[in-house]
Amino acid sequence: MNTDFPRIITLLRKEKGMSQKQAAAELGISQALLSHYEKGIRECGLDFLVRVAKYYDVSCDYLVGITSDRKGAILNIESDESNTQETGKPPCDSHCANLANLNRRLVMNSISVIFNILAQAGNKNLTSEVSSYLMVSVYKMFRLLYNANPQNPQDFFAINMELQRGLSSALMLVNETNAEISAKSFIKTIYKDREISLSPSVIQERYPQYAAALSDLIKIAENNITDYYS
Repeated sequence: MNTDFPRIITLLRKEKGMSQKQAAAELGISQALLSHYEKGIRECGLDFLVRVAKYYDVSCDYLVGITSDRKGAILNIESDESNTQETGKPPCDSHCANLANLNRRLVMNSISVIFNILAQAGNKNLTSEVSSYLMVSVYKMFRLLYNANPQNPQDFFAINMELQRGLSSALMLVNETNAEISAKSFIKTIYKDREISLSPSVIQERYPQYAAALSDLIKIAENNITDYYS
């Protein structure tokens, strides 16, 4: 059974501010049947899938979770050989290179959304804490890769490897805590004066070039989290 369809049709209905009774009437089914669809108790037929897609002005692929773009666009992988391999010395097979390129786009585009939101929020403390968290995260992963070869010169870094593990992880935790405090301290400003109220449809409208990547990143991250703890 597809688990994306129930979640997505529920989200779309709530975005329109409609009750199950109202949406069911518009879609030509009973409220009980719509409730079953939204809870994943029953699977709909193709005719109803198309009807829902037309009603909410989204693609069928979006409804069943094939793409995170509401109009059905699939995130393409742009080859960037200069970033993935040395001339004549591919570090891995084409699948590995494609995966690296895809994930690079997901991460970079999603970070673009984060910094657009920070710019709109206009809070120096929040921006500083989020920026520090992301920079340290990149630093940790780059250093892990750098040190995979013990012959690489260590004077590139000022902090020894063992010490940086604990300190960088601790700093990221402090950054996350401080960012949460900063966000809560001016929550009224964020959602009123600065109009940073967000939803999937708002993100799609404001950041059309990044929204699909962000949605895909969220889905992948949550799948990784649930798989790890399941």
